[in-house]
Amino acid sequence: MASAYVHRLSDVTLDSLLTGLPAIAIQGAKGVGKTVTARRRSARTVRFDVPQERDAFAAGAFDLSPRGTTLLDEWQLYPPCWDQVRRAVDDGAPAGSFILAGSTAPPGARIHSGAGRIVTLRMRPLSIVERGLSDPAVGISDLFASDSTTAIQAETAVDLDRYVDEIFTSGFPGVRDLTDEARDAWLDGYLSHTVEKEFVEQGTSVRRPGSLRAWLTAYAAATASTATYSRILDAATAGVSTKPARDTTVVYRDVLTRTFVLDPVEPWIPVYNPLKRLTHAPKHFLADPALAVRLLGLRRDDVRAGRDSGRLDPRSGSMLGPLFEHLVAQSVLAYAATTGSRVGHLRQQDGRHEIDLIVERGRRVVAIEVKLAAVVDDHDVRHLLWLRDQLGDDLADAIVVTTGSHAYRRRDGIAVVPAALLGP
Repeated sequence: MASAYVHRLSDVTLDSLLTGLPAIAIQGAKGVGKTVTARRRSARTVRFDVPQERDAFAAGAFDLSPRGTTLLDEWQLYPPCWDQVRRAVDDGAPAGSFILAGSTAPPGARIHSGAGRIVTLRMRPLSIVERGLSDPAVGISDLFASDSTTAIQAETAVDLDRYVDEIFTSGFPGVRDLTDEARDAWLDGYLSHTVEKEFVEQGTSVRRPGSLRAWLTAYAAATASTATYSRILDAATAGVSTKPARDTTVVYRDVLTRTFVLDPVEPWIPVYNPLKRLTHAPKHFLADPALAVRLLGLRRDDVRAGRDSGRLDPRSGSMLGPLFEHLVAQSVLAYAATTGSRVGHLRQQDGRHEIDLIVERGRRVVAIEVKLAAVVDDHDVRHLLWLRDQLGDDLADAIVVTTGSHAYRRRDGIAVVPAALLGP
């Protein structure tokens, strides 16, 4: 029996766009639910990952004249369809005519940008809210509308063990109901497909799949860090005499980003305030923390007990903190997208001050620190207080996301919010 459809935060946005725009492109990693979401709104579907349908479309067997909503699934496998949709829009296709689902077209594919004709919508694996852990009590939109004096009071029964379970269970909707063994096999197959086939689909050959797999594993070990790509390469090739050329690893990064297997949080570089000496390095995340778990070969009990040693620098301790931050970042990215907000991270070049996530809307920001702790002390909020001094009224609010059970506001105005209670 098929699993019941999980309501997505992007549903409301997609429905709104379809009422006013003729063509929407849903982008995201494989398995995040693009096709399922799009099919619920489509009268007919062309599956470009099915050779017969792709060949028939290329031969002109499909009429693209308005006839309800047409879904072009895995469109990047036949890039010319993008321009065909663009031309149909130019010819007056009505609102809601097309949904294109897939990733980015391969390099060298000659397609028009689609600007002004095809609007893109990003989907990610399930956020914490979409997983139904708890009803959110504090919304990011509310934080933009409130201030540091607004009272916060809520409670959740979700604890650290549940967050660990969610990291391992994955946010890919199609595997959450599987047994642990079946889910692990699916995730391993996902990674194998990425290494062995995704690059081919993107028009790039991989001479040494083992080197790519090792690079991906080193990237997973750098989760939630701003480690340089040269350091990631060094970790991937430790003890190896012949290392991939830098250009090769740039290809790895570019293809994996283009297919949304990597989901880095870019640095926040404000242009309207006096902050100086900020790093331009991205913070590293995969599409889902469960992929990092499988790449690193981590066991649930070891992660829960802090006995794993998967980090890029083993002296840094357990992966549990970075994986929890990954889970929170994945959710915040989804929440921010519902209102068109931008998400970045802040880190000074000398490392003196850093803040895990910055959600920006216009000139105002909400600053978020992620702590693997149930209790927050003065040390945990020092960077948030510093940023408040720097930004003044441009800082809408500042919060610490925790594994605790209570949401409240500290006397210094910093909000403390359990991850399960944060929402859009």
